[in-house]
Amino acid sequence: MVETVQIDIVVIGAGLAGLRALHTFRAQGFGVQVLEASDEVGGVWNFNRYPGARCDVESFDYSYRFSEDLEQEWRWSERYAKQPEILRYINHVADRFDLKRDISLNTRVRRAELEATTGRWLIEAEDGRRWSAQRFVMAVGQLSTPKATTYPGQETFEGQVLYSARWPRDPVDLQGKRVAIIGTGSSGVQMTPIIAAQAEHLTVFQRTANYSIPAANAPVSDEEDAAVKANYRIRREAARNSPSGLGFAPDPRSAAEVEPEEREQIFEAAWNRLGFGFSLAFKDILLNQTANDITSAFVQKKIGEQIEDPVLRDKLVPKGFPFGTRRPSVDGGYFATFNRQNVSLVDITETPIQTFTSTGIRTSAQDLAFDVVIYATGFDVFTGSILKIDIVGRDGRTLQDAWAGGPASYLGIGVHGFPNLFFIGGPGSPSLLSNVILSSEEQIDWLAALFDTARAHGVSEIEATQAAQADWVDHVNARAHETLYMKTPSYYVGAEMPGKPRVFMPYSGGVRGYRRILEKAAAKGYDGFDLRGGEAMRAAS
Repeated sequence: MVETVQIDIVVIGAGLAGLRALHTFRAQGFGVQVLEASDEVGGVWNFNRYPGARCDVESFDYSYRFSEDLEQEWRWSERYAKQPEILRYINHVADRFDLKRDISLNTRVRRAELEATTGRWLIEAEDGRRWSAQRFVMAVGQLSTPKATTYPGQETFEGQVLYSARWPRDPVDLQGKRVAIIGTGSSGVQMTPIIAAQAEHLTVFQRTANYSIPAANAPVSDEEDAAVKANYRIRREAARNSPSGLGFAPDPRSAAEVEPEEREQIFEAAWNRLGFGFSLAFKDILLNQTANDITSAFVQKKIGEQIEDPVLRDKLVPKGFPFGTRRPSVDGGYFATFNRQNVSLVDITETPIQTFTSTGIRTSAQDLAFDVVIYATGFDVFTGSILKIDIVGRDGRTLQDAWAGGPASYLGIGVHGFPNLFFIGGPGSPSLLSNVILSSEEQIDWLAALFDTARAHGVSEIEATQAAQADWVDHVNARAHETLYMKTPSYYVGAEMPGKPRVFMPYSGGVRGYRRILEKAAAKGYDGFDLRGGEAMRAAS
């Protein structure tokens, strides 16, 4: 019989959030075990190894803030780091802080069930190993479960098939190949210029033209590195106190009230530096339709200027939805790539894919032959990785059933009916509307304080109340309806997956506003959570 390992905390996922959780909880004296399905740490940066994979948050900000020594010793080479450099950083952190000894790799969790009498979670891996944990923390990431591909006849294709989200670790030779990329989200946009320079011919299959901002990438000079490190604490606090976690405050005026000449200058500066943060150049770009129309027109003009062929320009310039309501991609020459003679675009809204064949893809207009097909078709975002695990809470109710109408949580951290289960970057938190690593660290530090307090008072169960959860869901929706996000079918509202409930998934109230809510709840004795099995917490607070 397989022995059940007794542990204080089990964390699922060894990406950036899971490693930070391990370091923090272990430093508090808790026994912590991280379970990771892959054979390496790194999360999304372990799997997304496609050509051109790069972060859209500046490297100095897309990094841990818990160790000043780590900040000072690590040297970023580029303003926006590529995947290999980020993965090296993650492994450096894991080695430097001796984290790997508490990580079980090649461990895919199948089921987690609440033990009603103890409040502990019995967690079972596919290979039969089991852990019993007092606290169960999911750090599985928002972009870690690729969408399944279901094109007719795809199994008949005899060429090479690649997935951006599961790119091979060995080099892929695309020289002289006829290549298809299906999908024009961030991964498709980032890999297109690089693959176009290698392939004999590249065909990009586009459903929706997406907004994209130049990456404005550049090497980090020694002078810039020294300047940032001399003032890192100031930079970190600016990020924590900004709406996005990117460290800058939007222009406090409406884009519609600024004189055109000045507005153009502000847009130009943002276009050449801010990456996806361009959507926050003015305070109301995502709040006011008139301001967004002005912004969209600027971005459309800038994109159009890069494309020589007027027919292609009309297809590639996004239209029909407000700028920023789908997360803008950040690219390195994507649109100009379509000026190359060896690059074609297929608009599948005009000529849909009918079927794959043994030699390629048949659209409603033609048969196209390919040696390689690359799927850059995205993820089951926010809930996909969570619900892959059979999570069973009180009275045998599964999380799948509890979230049948859409994910409901309190603070994006806890769920009523599932005591001692916690999420980092879960639905209802800023997550993908923010600098994710900063938001994750804020939640982990808050959870660490909660766990310390619970331990001091002998609390065995921590559970979101039904009333607090309902109020938080209402608040998340109310804030979303103050924005333009609801006007666009996107992964923010569950539109990336057929049959997925159409509800707003992240929290749009900003990093600073969210942190203040967390602080207020903690100051009131973790208001919104029932704390059972110990002293009366609120009386003690």
